[in-house]
Amino acid sequence: MLTAAPLDLAGKVALVTGASRGIGRATAQLLAARGATLAVHYQSRREAAEETLALLAGTGHASFAADLAREDEVAALVPAVVTRLSGVDILINNAAIYEAHPPATASAEQWRAAWRRTLAIDLLAPAHLCHAAVATMRQRGGGRIVNVSSRGAFRGEPDAPAYGAAKAGLNAMSQSLARALAPHGIFVFVVAPGWVETDMAEPYLAGPGGDEIRAQSPLGRAARPEEIAMTIAFLAGPGTDYLTGCIVDANGASYLRS
Repeated sequence: MLTAAPLDLAGKVALVTGASRGIGRATAQLLAARGATLAVHYQSRREAAEETLALLAGTGHASFAADLAREDEVAALVPAVVTRLSGVDILINNAAIYEAHPPATASAEQWRAAWRRTLAIDLLAPAHLCHAAVATMRQRGGGRIVNVSSRGAFRGEPDAPAYGAAKAGLNAMSQSLARALAPHGIFVFVVAPGWVETDMAEPYLAGPGGDEIRAQSPLGRAARPEEIAMTIAFLAGPGTDYLTGCIVDANGASYLRS
């Protein structure tokens, strides 16, 4: 009989980006409960990151600040974690932004700014963090990468096309990495949520279109951060090697693809 050990991630170091709130915080809590040492990344909300640290089981966790729109800060993040926590075994690329820039109404300046920032944070930063993490994972005998995408990569994002494009790129990159890195014992997965009750989604869920958003799922609601975190934590743990390259839709059947 196969069983999962309560502390099956003991001795593992997990870097979770955007861990000061929402899906990232919930994921950090689950990984810590399974024995991992957490590197809690945040951009500017230090107090929120400290709140996350206070919620984590175990000891030895640490927080790390980095603006993922800045390549120099992205480049410094994994080395900082390695220096402080001795390595990275699990990388969760969760941090992302969503900036509306409707093609028919956005100015040229708004359009270009949204594409620059969204691609930098939602695609280039995860790509660079993956590359940096692979080096330390190879030294440690393998690892796991879970990239958080979106159903918008498949159905389109008419008000934020850069977001949809970045997430589609994240999917393709993840599958390429899965093929390249499996021989090195490094496994790469994607979780693609729909609407989730996070700070980023709150203005939309609380707005006049909130009921329509919730009705998109036959469950009649958005996902809770903990539900998405459960899927991420499962993929980050042992026994999922043969799922490498998968994209797990976690959208409450709000969008079904063949």
